[in-house]
Amino acid sequence: MHILEKMVMNTGFANLTAGNIVMIVVGCIAIYLAIVKKYEPLLLLPIGFGVIVGNIPYNPALPLGVYDTVANGASQNSVLSYIYWGVQSGVLPPMIFLGIGALTDFSSLISSPKSVLLGAAAQIGIFGTFVGALFLGFDALESASIGIIGGADGPTSIFLSSQLAPHLLGPIAIAAYSYMALVPVIQPPIMKLLITEKEARIRMKAPRAVSKTEKILFPIVTVIVAALIAPGSLTLVGMLMLGNLLKESGVTDRLARSVGNALLDICTVLLSFAVGASTQASVFLTPKSLGIFALGLTSFMIATAGGLLFAKFMNLFLKEKINPLIGAAGVSAVPDSARVVQHYALKYDKDNHLLMHAMAPNVSGVIGSAIAAGVFIALFQ
Repeated sequence: MHILEKMVMNTGFANLTAGNIVMIVVGCIAIYLAIVKKYEPLLLLPIGFGVIVGNIPYNPALPLGVYDTVANGASQNSVLSYIYWGVQSGVLPPMIFLGIGALTDFSSLISSPKSVLLGAAAQIGIFGTFVGALFLGFDALESASIGIIGGADGPTSIFLSSQLAPHLLGPIAIAAYSYMALVPVIQPPIMKLLITEKEARIRMKAPRAVSKTEKILFPIVTVIVAALIAPGSLTLVGMLMLGNLLKESGVTDRLARSVGNALLDICTVLLSFAVGASTQASVFLTPKSLGIFALGLTSFMIATAGGLLFAKFMNLFLKEKINPLIGAAGVSAVPDSARVVQHYALKYDKDNHLLMHAMAPNVSGVIGSAIAAGVFIALFQ
């Protein structure tokens, strides 16, 4: 009987808490959204599964969770803690940026340099939420890490929080990826509120053709300028532009394919799963975590509105008007926010294709959020 009692007490059922149940349900919802609704399945599915794994209770003497390391009193590091190290150390996010760079075509941005302003305007959500978080009692490092959620860039959010506020990494990462997945739900109501039907019908000329030389020079010039403006952005912007140069140079196709496919997929699944597994109920279900979700949503909404309103402002001075909807793509959710702009415009004019135009501020937003992260690192690290 003693042996049976010990076996029962070592099962997950004996240690299951209400918080664990809540988080397991959250993980199942994320998997449902990934499979049924197809909301960012490459991210939400491993995150959701990680949430389930991270909330299976176990005997504390067993080193199984992402937080079980020798430093935390465990007899040995758990396997999951080694995977999570790639997140905590900030190694995996730059690897993902390398892969993203190899898949990104900056032609639309090169052909329309003024779109950089839209990407910059959307970053108002980052700095606005930073100030709001300070007022709500978060310290400067925590506020900077929370504010970056407004850029809708998961790897950037993880990288910055790993450097400034590692204790908030799990909630910040989940919030960032959740809002990235919910771009089709969050952005259209803001577009409807701020953009008139007449503005939504504005047609734009096709982007000009971009030469190979321009494509090669762009990543080189961008990394130099961005790093000189914000040296803290060197890691993210440098890896992003290296990946793009591998793609555009024409002499490293094999490397571009490797980092844009195999490396990107491996890093994405490891990072997403580890982030999900870090959301143990005892760590995640706290007032501070819930506040992060509220602030993250506010940040994302402000960023979307900032891009839309600045596009309307630019039209006051432009002879050739731009469709202000593309301002919503200034957030870094590539290419989902650009697709949302395309679908929204087609509701008013079935022949008004804005995808390529929206991609310009979209990729500009990626660079902008990385530079914003670099500014915070320089200020607070």
